[in-house]
Amino acid sequence: MTNHSETTGPSENDGIGRRDVTGAGTMHDNQVTLRTPAELADALPYLLGYRAEDSIVLVALHDRGGRGRFGGRARLGIPTSRDDWEPAARQLAQGLVAGSERRGARPEQMVAYVCQEPGKGESGRDVMRRLQPLAQLLRTECGRLDVPVIEALCISAGRFWSYCCPSEGCCPDDGSPMGLPGTSVLAAAATYAGIQVRGTLRELRARLLPWETAAALEQEIALDTVGMNLVPRILDEANRAQVAQETLDLAELVLVRFTAATPVPGTLPSDLRDDELLTHEEAAALILGLQDRTTRDRAAAWMEGDEAGPALRLWRALARRCVGPYGEHAAAPLTLAGWVAWSSGDDLEAREALAMALGADPDYLFARLLHQACNEGLDPEAIRRCLRAGGTGRKASCADEKNATEQQDGPHQKYAPDRKDGAGSPDGSSETGPRRRRRLRSGDGGRSRSARTESRRSRPDVSRTSTSPEGRTHPRVSRPGATRTNGAGKGAMARDTASSGGGRSESNGTEGDV
Repeated sequence: MTNHSETTGPSENDGIGRRDVTGAGTMHDNQVTLRTPAELADALPYLLGYRAEDSIVLVALHDRGGRGRFGGRARLGIPTSRDDWEPAARQLAQGLVAGSERRGARPEQMVAYVCQEPGKGESGRDVMRRLQPLAQLLRTECGRLDVPVIEALCISAGRFWSYCCPSEGCCPDDGSPMGLPGTSVLAAAATYAGIQVRGTLRELRARLLPWETAAALEQEIALDTVGMNLVPRILDEANRAQVAQETLDLAELVLVRFTAATPVPGTLPSDLRDDELLTHEEAAALILGLQDRTTRDRAAAWMEGDEAGPALRLWRALARRCVGPYGEHAAAPLTLAGWVAWSSGDDLEAREALAMALGADPDYLFARLLHQACNEGLDPEAIRRCLRAGGTGRKASCADEKNATEQQDGPHQKYAPDRKDGAGSPDGSSETGPRRRRRLRSGDGGRSRSARTESRRSRPDVSRTSTSPEGRTHPRVSRPGATRTNGAGKGAMARDTASSGGGRSESNGTEGDV
């Protein structure tokens, strides 16, 4: 496929796997042919839309007239434990092949990348050698699926190495330098096509992570104070509709404020400006109010046109305010941020925000379904139609409130676990109240999931409180069926399937087949 003995031009080397790769489809109508490992290494940011770090990446190739054409791409964070490398490689290979098959085009070959910056006392060559077993596992797992890896590259410290050199001395021990950003033929074609390369996923994620500044304590106190009054009203059926309207009215007020603000260049200055436009008390009221599923569905209708930009900024700002013990509450604003980003055509931020929502609450059904749909390349228009049908002016929700109420026996049963029949709501549930939050207890270890669910149904639905180390009490809007697990490792990684979209984004986030 690639020519290891030269940097440009046609190959005179008939080595194993020699093949040109054409970037058709990624550059719209502009076709770019890549022939060397250097060109493939330079292409990675343009294939992903960002600069990979601590990443395993597989890129599918499809045959077209004897040339490889780029297909789906999948990314997984490099697991810290070597014991997790094999299942990670298997997961990535199987997910990308399965996702490609669902689109009707099984890949014929793969290009593999492992990307990681050197640790303390390491060199790029040390990283290359350390990750060589991981690259070999990728080749093995793809081979099991009869999709051979025809090039495997390590990128580290501004240099790259090929693991597919046909002979000793083919590539320098110290690697080959990466080209200057923006100087390759592919970079020029991407610029012409309007394709932008962002920074890193870490930088994108930082816009959505909760504060760790001194202001975080003030925000936590505001959440405690506002919650003492607001949570009982949300749980009271007679007051819930009024709280929902108050939440949406406040959100609209803040959106007007965001829209009128003078634009500032740069993501960090922009986020800091938005943080200044939102008070602690406003943020607390919005975060807690959005825990109600009906309110969240109605807020999701700010998804297009002039409303989308300010709405996305607001959801990001609220996610940053879910500090301390309120981390689980971030599932709602993160899901809304992911939805608006996807609706606006930004699949990268959408996948990351939705994966972070699942990290905050693995059972958040709306995030799970959106993440899967985004990863599978579905059209968000169907969800837009559902939200538009909910009524303009935020007068109604996509949830079928009447149907949900008729199926429940009393006020406390209104918070039944999520239904799977897809009635009414974008997330497939017909629940209209806030979902209960609950952590696993050690005593539940020997009980089945269904038994625990029945036990939860039999208990009255009340808000929980928790006490911080400082002695403050934290009100919670409880939600059914949201069993929260904090473990990472193999169990969490198994949900990070690139094609299924059921993943979390912590140390091992995944990007879907695109």
